[in-house]
Amino acid sequence: MDYTALAELLFPNVTETPEEVHARFPKRNVPEGAVVTRMAPSPTGFVHLGNLVQGMISERMAHQSGGVLFLRVEDTDAKREVPGAVEVLINSLRHYNINFDEGATIEGDNGAYGPYRQRQRASIYHVFAKKLVSEGKAYPCFCTEEELTAMREQQEANKENFGYYGKYAIWRDKSIEEIKAQLDAGNPWVLRFRSEGSISNQFKFDDLVKGKLTITENDVDNVLLKSDGIPTYHFAHAIDDELMHTTHVVRGDEWLPSLPFHIQLFKALGFKLPKYVHIGPLMKMDGNSKRKLSKRKDPELALTYYKGEGFPVQAMREYLMTVLNSNFEDWRRANPDADIESFKFSPKKLNPAGSLFDYAKLVDVSKNVISRMDAETVYTLLLQWAEEFDADFAKLLSADADYAKQILAIGRGGKKPRKDLATWQEAKPYMGFFYDELLSAPEFTFDAALVKTVLEKYLASFDAADDSGTWFNKVKAITEEIGFTTDMKAYKQNPDAFPGTVADVSTMLRQAITGKTNSPDLYTVTRILGFDRTVERVKNVIASL
Repeated sequence: MDYTALAELLFPNVTETPEEVHARFPKRNVPEGAVVTRMAPSPTGFVHLGNLVQGMISERMAHQSGGVLFLRVEDTDAKREVPGAVEVLINSLRHYNINFDEGATIEGDNGAYGPYRQRQRASIYHVFAKKLVSEGKAYPCFCTEEELTAMREQQEANKENFGYYGKYAIWRDKSIEEIKAQLDAGNPWVLRFRSEGSISNQFKFDDLVKGKLTITENDVDNVLLKSDGIPTYHFAHAIDDELMHTTHVVRGDEWLPSLPFHIQLFKALGFKLPKYVHIGPLMKMDGNSKRKLSKRKDPELALTYYKGEGFPVQAMREYLMTVLNSNFEDWRRANPDADIESFKFSPKKLNPAGSLFDYAKLVDVSKNVISRMDAETVYTLLLQWAEEFDADFAKLLSADADYAKQILAIGRGGKKPRKDLATWQEAKPYMGFFYDELLSAPEFTFDAALVKTVLEKYLASFDAADDSGTWFNKVKAITEEIGFTTDMKAYKQNPDAFPGTVADVSTMLRQAITGKTNSPDLYTVTRILGFDRTVERVKNVIASL
């Protein structure tokens, strides 16, 4: 076979050489040891937690080494492409502080190694496809869908491995005359890789997460170019990673079965293989067993879920870092106020089998993160969330920013700040009673006449000039006047001896003023509401009894 002649027959319009293509993508000017890596999603429109995990790993590896993180859109599968998916992905990752140094953007491309959308790089792939053909490493296949289906059925009947290999690779050794006849007839073809591997051979491979792996060689003649001339992921990613000088590839371990072919392909092309970081899936407990988070079963897999719930970006990043690196929590305890960016992330500390996603722990982490924020930060982030997800609440917050900040400042600062909020969605139920529009009518458990007496006595003694000690002494005085006790120890020893306690009186007052049985410190609440609004609320409740 004259492979040079075959290459010219298949790619008559390709005149550029691989050397000339390489010259267009010169070596990057980055420090020694810097990581150049990428996110390379398909534009399917669904952005999930796994994308964020991959993004955080890639971003940390690149930026803490002085390297480059770029976005490449692998849009070779036109059937799965969703309009606007690239914009959704970029905006979602940007929301979580995953910022790219170069690559595809909403406006177009940014960087010297583009185009960053694979369908726009077809001519580049054809140069290397022609090279492989000219070296006898690739060939055209004219099999029809019917022939391929029949082949698969025969393999299934024979209990053989599926794939185009061995005796099933019927176009592997066809003559140039047979190929030319098919071309002249206008029959469609795909370009296949000519594998020299054997499943009887194995070799060792080092993965940065999985460690030493035993790899079985690939013997399948996989497709490199589809019939429309667009490459498969396998072929395109190898060429792109070479030309874009990718040093590390971070991807899910579902790609491990393709690794033997990728290693083979890089070698055939004469490219240096990047280092691979195959990350395990995110798991969740389902009864007594673990399973992968599922797009169909688990709404918490979608990134939109966490934004809608109102988990702060800082909390999501903080929690995921506890999942990704086992030593992060120790580091955080030793550095409670340090910026998370100063933590030295290591891919070698990733769990090879995948990580367990614990929603309850995320909630706890988020409470801690929010509790450490000052009122100004909480207000800003809460308002941003409300403007997108609760417009009416946003209007209340923005109508009097100082008032909202006073509310949000309750219990902040100090060694043990309050941990009332895990998400911004919880803010409205937590602080809504401060706004008359959101105030709920109280439901008392004590007799209405008794409650009315307590509230009337409270109004008679309520003074805006009282400090918290004086205010509470007056509450205790009311307690004793109605026959309840202020001695909680005595009550616990003999509860039947007393009709109620100072805690019950406080609850009646709390319900009258806030509509709730639980709220922040009631004295502080009255200071923020002010004397007139507090009195008005209590009078309104008295009138309703």
